[in-house]
Amino acid sequence: MAKEAGRKLVASNRKARHDYTIEDVFEAGLVLSGTEVKALRAGRASLIDSWCEVEGGEAWLMGAHISEYAQGTWTNHAPRRKRKLLLHREEIERLESKTREKGQTIVPLQLYFLDGRVKVEIALARGKKDWDKRQALRERQDNLESERAIRERRDR
Repeated sequence: MAKEAGRKLVASNRKARHDYTIEDVFEAGLVLSGTEVKALRAGRASLIDSWCEVEGGEAWLMGAHISEYAQGTWTNHAPRRKRKLLLHREEIERLESKTREKGQTIVPLQLYFLDGRVKVEIALARGKKDWDKRQALRERQDNLESERAIRERRDR
């Protein structure tokens, strides 16, 4: 059986980029059971309302929902269990020291397969205030309108 090549997106946390200012991004492996991997291959995952914690020198993915595998038996997994993240010691220490600062947190951005292995993209992030969110939406809308005007002018 040939090994999968490339990157296949399973789940994305689009709300995280709206709610947080992303400061630094890390790629981490994920410790999973067999039925979890099969459920992920079927695309059955959600990162909504999930977060990461560092406790006891280990990083954990909390609140991520991986649905039970349909053909699983009594060996099936719990959908919202905490899952260990595989990171280098220096990365874990850096994340731990940064999250002690006020307003810093670790949020998962994407869950994907990379060459057949499950990876999660996590980010060190700072929470946005409501006015920051409104300003970002306004800027995005202004950019879209200017692009549209340029395109219309070019097409004439």
